[in-house]
Amino acid sequence: MSPRRPKASSSMAAAARPLAELEQWLQARVDQHPAATSLPMLDGYVAAIVAGPMSMSPLDWICPLLAIDVDAFNHGGTPEFAAISVVALRHNEISQILSTTPNQFAPVHRRQPNGEVDPRTWCQGFYAAMRLRLSAWAPLLDASNVNHRLLLPILQHCRDDQGGPLLGPPRTPRLSAQRPPRYSNGRRGLAPTLDADPLRTSPLITTDVGPHTGYLRAVRLGHCAYHCP
Repeated sequence: MSPRRPKASSSMAAAARPLAELEQWLQARVDQHPAATSLPMLDGYVAAIVAGPMSMSPLDWICPLLAIDVDAFNHGGTPEFAAISVVALRHNEISQILSTTPNQFAPVHRRQPNGEVDPRTWCQGFYAAMRLRLSAWAPLLDASNVNHRLLLPILQHCRDDQGGPLLGPPRTPRLSAQRPPRYSNGRRGLAPTLDADPLRTSPLITTDVGPHTGYLRAVRLGHCAYHCP
């Protein structure tokens, strides 16, 4: 039997469990391998579904996200349906924000002990959703594609299956063994390096993300690249 669609958004809102309870529920299901085990990771995952290059059936991404069976969509009043409701509401909220007021988009984050925002789990959740249809994201993963820069602020915080940096170890600039050039003013040395980060060539929004605002712009630009008229 195919799963029925939720009756109405109001019903889902009523069924939705508080976020703190949802996180506890996810963490209790770690042995079932949900794609997200924390709210920031869940939020990043849902953001990728909204901003991604293809449409997906809710069953295809909610089931792995929560580690639930398709039949969970057919039974209201269960912990599984309450979790589905939270995810559906957040999906609709992100979609609405990115479509109408993208500058107001603010992801769910935690802070490190020193008070700085920790973007890693949100970005890892985003990448987990990408992996569902990685071939569809392939153009943006190609370093020769001009739009590859849109994902870099996110991918730089992600880890591969072995726990290493997804983009590999940080690259150390190779210094030339040649004598530094002499400039017109007689000074020797290397020319000053300009900030060539294309994501920061325009004013950034003010959100609670500290120094990691770049990937918010990546999400907004990625969403517009595929969904804006």
